[in-house]
Amino acid sequence: MIEILDKNSAKNTKTFLLNTKNTTYAFTVLESGHLAHLFYGAKCDFGLDGVKATEGINKYLAGNTISYSSEYSNIGLEDLALEVSTIGKGDIREPQICLTNIDGSTSNDFIYHDYELIKGYSSNGYRHLTCMPEAFSGNEQLIIMLKDSQRNIYLELVYTVFEDTDCITRRVRIINKEETFIDINRALSLCLDLPSKNLSMMTFTGAWTREMNVNELKVTQNKIVNSSFTGTSSNRNNPLVILKRKETSDFYGEAYGFNIIYSGNHYSCAQANGYGKARFVMGINPENFDFRIEHDEIFETPEVVMTFAKNGLNNLSQNFHKFIRNHIVRRTWAKKVRPVLLNSWEACYFKFNETKLLNMAKKAKDLGVELFVMDDGWFGNRDNDTCSLGDWDVNLRKLPNGLKGLADKINELGLEFGIWVEPEMVNVDSNLYREHPDWAIQIPGINHSEGRNQRILNLTMEEVRDYLVARIFDMLSSANIKYVKWDMNRIFTDYYGINLTRQKEMAHRYVLGLYDIMRRIVEEFPDVLFEGCASGGNRFDLGILSFMPQIWASDNTDAWCRAKIQTGYSYGYPTSVIAAHISASPNHQTLRNTLQESRFNVAAFGMLGLEVNLSDLNDDQIQLLKEQIAIYKKYRDVIFDGDYYRLSNGEETEFGNCVYEWICVSKDKTKALAFTMQDKAVANQPNAWLRVTGLDDNKKYHFFNMSNKYEIKHFGDLINTVSPIHIKPDSAIHRVIGKLKKMDGEVEDMVVSGSLLNNCGIRLHQNYAGTGYDGDVRFYQDFASRLFFIEEVVDNEND
Repeated sequence: MIEILDKNSAKNTKTFLLNTKNTTYAFTVLESGHLAHLFYGAKCDFGLDGVKATEGINKYLAGNTISYSSEYSNIGLEDLALEVSTIGKGDIREPQICLTNIDGSTSNDFIYHDYELIKGYSSNGYRHLTCMPEAFSGNEQLIIMLKDSQRNIYLELVYTVFEDTDCITRRVRIINKEETFIDINRALSLCLDLPSKNLSMMTFTGAWTREMNVNELKVTQNKIVNSSFTGTSSNRNNPLVILKRKETSDFYGEAYGFNIIYSGNHYSCAQANGYGKARFVMGINPENFDFRIEHDEIFETPEVVMTFAKNGLNNLSQNFHKFIRNHIVRRTWAKKVRPVLLNSWEACYFKFNETKLLNMAKKAKDLGVELFVMDDGWFGNRDNDTCSLGDWDVNLRKLPNGLKGLADKINELGLEFGIWVEPEMVNVDSNLYREHPDWAIQIPGINHSEGRNQRILNLTMEEVRDYLVARIFDMLSSANIKYVKWDMNRIFTDYYGINLTRQKEMAHRYVLGLYDIMRRIVEEFPDVLFEGCASGGNRFDLGILSFMPQIWASDNTDAWCRAKIQTGYSYGYPTSVIAAHISASPNHQTLRNTLQESRFNVAAFGMLGLEVNLSDLNDDQIQLLKEQIAIYKKYRDVIFDGDYYRLSNGEETEFGNCVYEWICVSKDKTKALAFTMQDKAVANQPNAWLRVTGLDDNKKYHFFNMSNKYEIKHFGDLINTVSPIHIKPDSAIHRVIGKLKKMDGEVEDMVVSGSLLNNCGIRLHQNYAGTGYDGDVRFYQDFASRLFFIEEVVDNEND
């Protein structure tokens, strides 16, 4: 709900209060016409008394600061909490808007002009973005109109309130009413000034196969920048940013969260000034950016999402999770659980034919898989990654019956069929490049820097977009294709388009072109499940999620690495958008050996898939996988739509090992799925406890685990402590015994109250500690994990 208060009827000095279910955001118009931020935090009864208590204009300026004007000599913009910031009038902090005016100057002074309040997403007057995705179904929208005091340039600050998710979005519209053009050098979507006391900035950085590492730096007068210049939202610096108080943890303390609905170069910066205030800005990266708008043209910035939580980072994360599920992900798959899939990539890479794929699909169907996905290698002469990107014609040597023939046979097995594409790319060794070399992003006459043997198609060109849309339309219409994995395996190097006269517009125009293509395709094929991918998590952002309801989180499928990666994503993204697969051991990226149990347990906290050659698995592994998939199907609604909590986020324990613990609880609190994992076993550490959260204190729950059996080979020559003859480890007789004899795992099975699980926790079976093993001891070695199932027990007499 948005409230508007009049401070003084004689002057146009209004105060605006943006209230969500649990938060209040307040700013006011000063007598000078500037917008001063008053408060963002837990919901409070603000009123005019709140304005007086928080406005705080000093009577005298501090030394060495600039007075805004002779009329308002006590106002210095350097020490005001502002809603919008420019350069040239004394505010020397990080600017939000930078323009080059026709006279060459860069000073602008935007003051309050008017406002408009709009009720509901479908109301007349609602400011919809024209070329970029936006969050949908907002409750109310506030538009603040500002005008440059000396020029005919206007800003519209657009605020949209999403009450139930405690989120507010912000963006800017720059409107040129000058008689000539202006150049936009910087156009960020958000400027927020907060008290800087004990404030830290959390960012999520990494690289290919090492996404979403959590970093934390104290906000000081030095700038902390989180940005991407890869042409994508980037695995180096995901756009998600959190500002938190020093004492804030997952369960306690205040935090502010920010993300941007954009898939290109982004920029965030936090910096304290010398007077106890911190500024945070977020938007399009101004590096190598310069955008010209002519008379009567409008430039729109992407939407930034912000949220506040007073009860810790789990509270903050759940705000984002609800927002993404309810206001970002759309169309058929927004509220529909996703199928368990088998992807062919790590099973066979480029080396396959129709027979091999059908054999894989038959085995997958027997396991309970619902969707078979053919990855890279099905088109042109694509036997490796050096050729054929852009030539989306079926390789009839591999698939003699074409896509339709293969899809029909997959469907006859009872499976849906999916496919991999990389539409934005082209190989130099391709028919498309030979016919249209000018369609690639490259500088004529200049050597090009190659990446994965491919170049990026220039999506700022309408003919390129039309060509790609037509080819994808043809492909999806040619067969019963229900899933598309949309990949993008290269970052930008040379930003250049032969069709552009202003090359610094390229990066942003490319993103607009990408959105145009995706919008046209997903609207034509709303029932197809699209999964975004960019070498894994190189484009894991809210812009892509507006078109594709899930994203391949990382090309790294190692269970321990994925536990860390998925924990990082959980701070801002729900489990329902994270694609996670069970792969082979040793893992293809790390060569690490992990039990199938751990590989499944981690992948179960996402949209589950398989990335393994089923022909390489023995009967026991196949049977276990079948049981695991059945278990996942029973609980996937909890993973898809439940409330997620981090219980332990990988920090080192007092014993020197690292532990992850998560739980997802159904909305009605009748079911939950909990997870634990450690990186290394510690000698003589028998005690194991689990305390969860999110359950109903007043309910009774059945708490149990998935019983397991372990191969005797895992115990090495300990077998000789019970064998009457000496058995050499990994000998023929050892392997024979291993097939005949399995060691029972522990069984957790109890009925306890929700209050006990939430507030006390329970003692699990002891870990193996070198002094004995049987079915009452946990086999819990390096990279071991467990899933625990929690189901409400209903008293039949009272039912």
